[in-house]
Amino acid sequence: MGAAGAFSMFSAEAAWAQAAPRNTLVVLREIDADRYDPHKVTAFAAGEVIYMMTDTLVSLDWDQKTIRPGLATSWTVSEDGKLYTFKLRDDVTFCDGRKMTAEDVVYSLKRWIDPATRSPVRGRAGNVKDIRAVDATTVEYELEEPFGELLLQLTLYFAGVIDRNTVERLGDNFGTQGFNGTGPFCWVSWTPRQELVLQKHPTYAWGPPIYQNPRPQVDRVIWRVIPDPNTRIAALQTGQGDITQYIPFFAVETLKRTPGITMTRQENYFVDVFMGFKVDKPVVSDPVIRRAVNLAIDRDAMVRATFFGAADPMRSIIHPAAPGFDPEAKAMQVGYDPAEARRILDEAGWRPGPDGIRVKDGQRASFLVYGITTQANRQMTEAMQADLRRVGIEMRIQLFDATVAWGRLATQEFDAFTMSYPYTSATDAMSLYFRSAAVPTPNRMNWKNEQTDAWIATARAALDERVRQEAIAKVQRQLTEANVWFPIAHSQLWLASGRRVQGARPHGVYSAALYKGLDIRLTQ
Repeated sequence: MGAAGAFSMFSAEAAWAQAAPRNTLVVLREIDADRYDPHKVTAFAAGEVIYMMTDTLVSLDWDQKTIRPGLATSWTVSEDGKLYTFKLRDDVTFCDGRKMTAEDVVYSLKRWIDPATRSPVRGRAGNVKDIRAVDATTVEYELEEPFGELLLQLTLYFAGVIDRNTVERLGDNFGTQGFNGTGPFCWVSWTPRQELVLQKHPTYAWGPPIYQNPRPQVDRVIWRVIPDPNTRIAALQTGQGDITQYIPFFAVETLKRTPGITMTRQENYFVDVFMGFKVDKPVVSDPVIRRAVNLAIDRDAMVRATFFGAADPMRSIIHPAAPGFDPEAKAMQVGYDPAEARRILDEAGWRPGPDGIRVKDGQRASFLVYGITTQANRQMTEAMQADLRRVGIEMRIQLFDATVAWGRLATQEFDAFTMSYPYTSATDAMSLYFRSAAVPTPNRMNWKNEQTDAWIATARAALDERVRQEAIAKVQRQLTEANVWFPIAHSQLWLASGRRVQGARPHGVYSAALYKGLDIRLTQ
């Protein structure tokens, strides 16, 4: 039986999964993370849990662009765009009952940007001059230069407030053996690759205003890992799980018609899938190879076969609906043309060897790609591998379990990698992935270019939207021409809820469908 017909059958692999307990929300997911420290991890699987355990100064509305209050009830920005002043709530406590003050906010934000923390995304905080507590409920965030998208960045879980005492007590085990935040749910236990358990923060009453309920409506949340897609959907159908955004792509259309399952979609969702090249590694350092890869892979066929209509082919390095998207860069993106791929390889001196793989100056046209073990990644990489083989390029594949993959993706062992990433705008995306200062991660491409850095700096500091757009458009064109990525797909965000779930609506900030989950209620 094919995958699309098999998912409705109960799999023996799900037998270990217990029935969902009363007033406990069981969230089903495909992968785990390697840790749950907001300043040290960028994995989706970490962020979706951390959002429930922490709060940020400001929050993001459903439209993914409007800034709303969070821990801060209000804020002001100086005329020169360098000083942000936040007024805090005075009723916030950590999970252990200690009252949160401005000093806790300052500690958390400074830990995020401290080079010793080695946060791969500390650049999202802007070029910080100082962060200070004026009094118990006032924080000043001072920049060396304007950063027009700072408030958007402060909605992300990296800016979450955590308890200094717990961090110092646990050391490097913070986020693996315990956690203490101000969020609606509190850490209970974590069994890697199986489940993470949270319980309701008993005094929590300060949820973002986008929710009807400022308090959590369920007593516990169990984040249960079920890697097999058929087993995961069977668990949802049989009541052994309540909700999931990890929906097998082949199942989306069928689940829309399945009694007892409610499917909801977030239309404002910028999470893209791509393959990136380390531009300083042998073989993929050749721009001709990178261009040939972009020409040789049948993106449309691959996306259809992998995502079953639940994702859109990515024909530019930025989503067309995202702020700062440049149409001219999209027009520069090459399409499927294997004959042209063969022609430019021949012209550049890459000649077919005895086994069909091209060779130039004794170097085989072979490269190693790393990724996370998921069904989609397996399908995508195998399809790319087959298409590339037809034009004489060998792509070797190595996929890792998510608990170890992020460590491997921080190395220089590989030549290319597959990944999906969330962003709020073109400036956000280009700043995160292509600044020289972001090498070796998240700039895993090792792209170091002074002109790129200058354009990104202009876009980040611009208070005039037209100046920002012009600068970030130039970056998109430069990177598209260099074929630094092979763009694959624009993801869609769907949330599947079981019979007893009410009030669920996918949010999507940094790919987290449940976000705080405050309006979710259980009927049994």
